[in-house]
Amino acid sequence: MPQIAPHDGPDAQSVPSGASPAELLARAGVRGRDKGLAYHGEVTPAEAWALHASGAARLIDVRTRAEWTYVGRVDGAPLVEWRAFGAEHPNPRFIEALAAEAPRDVPVMLLCRSAVRSHAAAELAARSGWTVAMNVLEGFEGDLDDSGHRGSRGGWRKAGLPWIQS
Repeated sequence: MPQIAPHDGPDAQSVPSGASPAELLARAGVRGRDKGLAYHGEVTPAEAWALHASGAARLIDVRTRAEWTYVGRVDGAPLVEWRAFGAEHPNPRFIEALAAEAPRDVPVMLLCRSAVRSHAAAELAARSGWTVAMNVLEGFEGDLDDSGHRGSRGGWRKAGLPWIQS
């Protein structure tokens, strides 16, 4: 199984000036091939925002409803729970719910708290026929810091990207 590691390279928080959606999708594919992923690839939060804002890929939030409601969410990104709060196993209707939000020929970017659940969701999406399934690196909240808190080590919110909260 490929190792999931924080993405802290030079492009972690920005998108190359003038990069087209096709170039961003290609970069994601290179990352996927380089890591031997079972799905198309990975995008940074900033790349995910650029693709979402342009309409070139569909951003799908796979966190729990509680996280989506109380921690915050990206406007326009529907919730398709990978696993319900407290559940031991993934949502048995995940693929059915994902298909209701994005056809299999539409690029999808899956976002969770720290890019672990979305990695598993992207693998299943690819096995289920999505031709361009991607994991959003760092997730919405990023990795735990030395104090055991999220929000200071990567993630959508740390990158200063648009989000809303109930």
